[in-house]
Order: sequence, then C-alpha cells, then structure tokens
Amino acid sequence: MKPERPKKLRTLATSPLRGEGLDRLNTMFDMIIDPWIEAEPLRIYSPEQLADRLAEEEASVLICEADLCSGPVFDLPLYAIASTRGDPTNIDIEGATKAGIPVLRAPGRNADGVAELTVGLLIAATRRIIPADSDVRTGNIFKDGTIPYQRFRSWEIAGKTIGLVGLGAVGRATKWRMEGLGLKVIAYDPYSDESTKSLEELIERSDIISMHAPMTPETFAMISYEQFSKMRDGSIYINTARAALHDENALIESLQSGKLGAAALDHFEGEMLIEGHPLIKMSNVVLTPHIGGATYNTETNHTTMIADGLEELISGRAPADLCNPEVIEH
Repeated sequence: MKPERPKKLRTLATSPLRGEGLDRLNTMFDMIIDPWIEAEPLRIYSPEQLADRLAEEEASVLICEADLCSGPVFDLPLYAIASTRGDPTNIDIEGATKAGIPVLRAPGRNADGVAELTVGLLIAATRRIIPADSDVRTGNIFKDGTIPYQRFRSWEIAGKTIGLVGLGAVGRATKWRMEGLGLKVIAYDPYSDESTKSLEELIERSDIISMHAPMTPETFAMISYEQFSKMRDGSIYINTARAALHDENALIESLQSGKLGAAALDHFEGEMLIEGHPLIKMSNVVLTPHIGGATYNTETNHTTMIADGLEELISGRAPADLCNPEVIEH
C-alpha cells in the first residue's frame, strides 16, 4: 500500500543539509534541522534515542546520515525515511520495508569529492609531497648534506597504467580524471559493461591500483597476499573506499619488503590507527582520516537528491532512489 501523506509534514533532519535542495525542503516541510556532525560532543543516536527524538518532535519524516535507524524507529507512524548516504548502511532496510516505510538514499553524492582526493593522494604518494613539506617546515631542506632535487626525484605518472577496482559513481568519476592526467586506465568490475579486465589481469598490468569497490562479503579482503605478490615491483596502491577491501597485514608486508613503492589510504578499520601502528611509521605511505567525501558539495548533492525523492513521493510517484519500491506499489 502506498503510504498516506501525513497531515502534518514535519521533518527531523539530523544530517547536514544545504543549497537549493534545502530551500525546497523548507517549502515542503516544517523542518527541524539538528545535524549530528555539528553537535558538541559529536552525537550519533541509537535506535531508541532516535525514536524518542522523533516522538518528541512529532516528526513524520526523518532525514539522517549517521544515526542508527532500526527497531523502535519503525514503530512510529513515519511517512518516509531518507538516508543522505549513497549506501544507507545506517538503516535496517528490511525492517523499514516490513513496517511499510519508504527509504530514500543519495547514490553518488560524494563521487567527485572522493575522486578528487584519489588524484591528490596519488600525486602526494608519487611525488612524496608530505615528507618534502616536512623538510621545509623543520629546516631540513639540505638534510644530510643533500639537496631536495636529489632526495625527491620520481617518475611522472603520465603514461603509466592505473587499474580501477570498481566502476560505480566514484570509479567513473576517477576514470576521466586519471585519463586527463595522461594515464592509461583499465578497470575491473563484474557488474559494469565498461569493465575491461579481470582482477588478475588488472593487477598484473597496472603500475597503480586504486580501490573503488563497495564493501560486501564478496569484496572483503579481495586484495591479500596473493594479489599483492602479483603486483608490479614498485607499484602504487590507493584505497579511498574501505580498508576491509584489503588485508592490512599483507599490505604492510608488501610495503616493508619493497614490493610496493608506496600506498595512500583514506580509511582504516575502526576509523583510526592505534599509536605506533606500522603504517604510521612509513614515509612512503600517505594517510588521510576518511575525508574523501568531506566537501560542502557532497552536502549540497545529497540535499538535492533527497528533496527530489521526497517531492516525487509526495506527488504519488516512485522516486528513482527509493531502496524499497515495493512499499508504494499498489
């Protein structure tokens, strides 16, 4: 059954929102905006806390990004739930479907941001920008009697082959950027018609390997000892997706042995590395704290997509980014 449009269109938004989409949301709904990322201290609601907040605000629609949405949330008479994530892992989709609640998502919201960071990490790793910056800041430009031109010589990336593992929104956004830098791009993705190689072929033919696959049981630790051992000597490994796509011990061993020339990572299990972690000590590794999608454009994009979806839903149409279309089918 298609959900009835609530008489009181009140929305609790715990996700950051901005741009033209927010203007439209303000027109459609009575908006209560309290972004989790701006709370002090940082706040992520449990399902029980989220249900209590929704009931307190008498909200009929929920827009969330990090809060855990399951169980008691679905006991409320919600008209719709919108996750501003591309993959709404914070929402129990099956539970929402059983409760008859439509769930929206925002696929590809951060594709350009992550692709841009991938380019930045590649150049930082190959040109050793981080240690060069450190030498300037610490007065070590002529460290050990050498000159920077000696210490930081490297091969240019133009003409190299980069293998993209995954051709979703981020992979495609990365592809044209790398081509623009003069790299030959090959790709592996069993679900894309644009895929050109098997994973084994990609590993053997690439000077640079960049991970853009989703985290699924199928892709868990897909790059492990065997895959690293087959990479070209001195190759570069980049992962701006999820740390679980590779075996961390295998990565460390490949870096320590010199099999890999460098690595650049934007995600770690548990969102951080413990003090003294081997990767922290390696000068040929560039590390960033899961910031690929941390752009204001990402927030503008997901706000627009959620506004589009809710507008469609209110108009009686099935939104393109609806996770569970069966809830509105007659």
